[in-house]
Amino acid sequence: MTHATAAHPPMRPLGEAARAASRPLAAASTEEKDAALRAMAASVRTHAVRICEQNAQDVAEAKQDGRAEAFLDRLLLTPARVEAMASVLESVAALPDPVGEVTEHWERPNGLHVRRERLPLGVVLMIYESRPNVTSDAAGLCLKSGNAVILRGGRESLRSNRAILEALREGLSQTALPQDAVQLVPTPDHEALLELLRLEGLIQLCIPRGGEALIRFVTEHARGVPVVQHYKGVCHVYVHAAADLAMAREVLVNAKASRPGVCNAAECLLVDRAVAADFLPEAARALQRKGVQLRGCAETVALLGQEGVPAALASPEDYGREFLDLVLAVKVVDGLDAALAHVARYGSEHTEAILTRDAAASARFTREVAASAVMVNASTRFNDGGELGLGAEIGISTSRLHAFGPMGLRELTAQKYVVLGNGQVR
Repeated sequence: MTHATAAHPPMRPLGEAARAASRPLAAASTEEKDAALRAMAASVRTHAVRICEQNAQDVAEAKQDGRAEAFLDRLLLTPARVEAMASVLESVAALPDPVGEVTEHWERPNGLHVRRERLPLGVVLMIYESRPNVTSDAAGLCLKSGNAVILRGGRESLRSNRAILEALREGLSQTALPQDAVQLVPTPDHEALLELLRLEGLIQLCIPRGGEALIRFVTEHARGVPVVQHYKGVCHVYVHAAADLAMAREVLVNAKASRPGVCNAAECLLVDRAVAADFLPEAARALQRKGVQLRGCAETVALLGQEGVPAALASPEDYGREFLDLVLAVKVVDGLDAALAHVARYGSEHTEAILTRDAAASARFTREVAASAVMVNASTRFNDGGELGLGAEIGISTSRLHAFGPMGLRELTAQKYVVLGNGQVR
């Protein structure tokens, strides 16, 4: 039995309140949900100054703790990022409602009409680290898909998350939907998290979003609560022998350096030996102008050394590592077979990219690579719900059950069979 303390209030009432709120939310009309999302967006804008003030305190504390720049970037909220949070809520309101969507239908020889249609999951537990914008994004996606959500952010963003939640619930208070459709765990205490992970029957799905240690902890301790897994994003960019090298260089720099601290950033560059001498020196210079440190195989280091471009020798552990920083592993490979073998061994089934003008090579790469998203002549950074037209995402699943890849509205629903008869008996 878990005993409540001042630092650790009981979690079951939170789950029960969410479960109670999920029933009217599941029955809410599209118009009611869209109105609520727009009210939440307006409230986020109204509270933007307070949200930024609270976030500034979180960021200052993280700096005192010596957090890395990539971590601070994930934590930081600017007025522009708060405005983006509000805009995401409005974009979700503009998306089609998945609840009640008929995905297929058919008629049986005995006259039964069978169809499959979408319904909400119920209550979603969202566990995440550092990124306070997830508070708003997850709340919006869950509400539109008819799910109540319990949000559990990290200790480092607790002030920010509380300010955002207050704004969201104030917006909800102006609508017909229950405020308890969106709740925040009031403590970062691990015992509270453990209690939540044991609320079988009250929580239908847990989505952890953060570092590998967090996701393994959640997966290990969940009791009767299904977990969507996404351990890490070890994303490769493979420059094929038939690549447009100028285009490949631009795509690579974007994939690695545009935002290195996120899960869809490239962590390893594979270069076909046939183009390594032509591609690597200029690509390395372009990356280093962005502050990227290179850790290459012996062939890479030797080739770049001849051109006066510094690169460290990679350790075996550098391949398969999620750096989440301005560090890139590099390896020269002997053709497509070797690239595919490397991805199969070291990839995390998150995002893989090939750069080539050879249609047969790209077709084989997309067919044989097991990843939630496979890019052809495009940056790995496009494996994102908003970029792929989902409006926003609640996370990226690298497990193949229920959902694989960015999880938008449809991935937050289940499907049920509806059977229409006229007195048939078996």
